[in-house]
Parts: sequence; structure tokens; C-alpha cells
Amino acid sequence: MSLINALAISIGVLAAVATWLCLGTTFGLQVWALFIGWGSFYHTGGEVSGLGKSVVNHVWGVIVATIALFIVGTVAGDVIVTSIIVGVSVVALVLGAHLPLLATIPAAVYGYASTAAFMLLTGVALADMAAMIPAAVTVLASLVIGNLFGLVSQKVAGALTAKAA
Repeated sequence: MSLINALAISIGVLAAVATWLCLGTTFGLQVWALFIGWGSFYHTGGEVSGLGKSVVNHVWGVIVATIALFIVGTVAGDVIVTSIIVGVSVVALVLGAHLPLLATIPAAVYGYASTAAFMLLTGVALADMAAMIPAAVTVLASLVIGNLFGLVSQKVAGALTAKAA
């Protein structure tokens, strides 16, 4: 079987499982964030090394976004103040890449953007860290599980393409 066909089958079947996991259970996982994590796994090169890069950088992005949003909520400034806070936080996000562990900037951006989207669109009280932490954990868990689905889909596709000995 070709690699594309094997990936289509493994990703398609696992996508159904992932969707059920997010929509059919009470875990609170976000299907869109799971798929972002899944894509990030492949974007960072796949395999266990890509999994590690993706997860660590998602954590970094979630942390930076949560802190930035808390500052935005605490300061309660206008659009210019909010824009400056976001700009400074993204500078910090990217400067983290000086550390080899945080050098996968796109994965950090996925974590940052997913956190900001979830908190802003669900109306999390940005000046209340006690409300923000569970939201950040939900996003991070969804991203990480997406990364794991990526690894499983890659392994299943590999098994489907393996030649019989």
C-alpha cells in the first residue's frame, strides 16, 4: 500500500476516534486543538523526536499566552495597550528559541494561538488566574493528545506500508 493511502486510512479512522473522544465524552477536550496538535506533530518531523519538540513548545506557547492574557485582563487597557502586551509576549515567545528545547517556534505559536482563541472565545475571566488555569490545561491536554494521535497514525501507516517478509 502506498504511504498516502496508509496515512489516509490511519488518520481517517483515528480522526473518528478523536472526534468521539472530544464530543462523545465528558473530558472537555477540544477537537480543533487536538487536530492542531496532530498537525504540529507532523510539522515537527514526526517520530518520537517530533513528538517531544511539539509537546514542549506547546507548553511554552500555552504558558506565554496565559500570562499575556492575565496581564491584559489585569491592566484592562484599551486596544493599544492590549496590542503592546501581545506584541511583547510574542517577542518573549520567539526569544525562547534561543534555548534549543524551545527552538520549534511554529509549535509554540500553535500553543499560544490555541490558548488565546479558547480563552477569548469562551469568555474566560482574564483577570482570574483560577479560571484561566483550567482553560489552559484543557487546551494543552487537547494539543498533547493530538500529538499522540499523530504518533499513533504514523505508526499505523508504517505498519500498513511494511512489506511482508
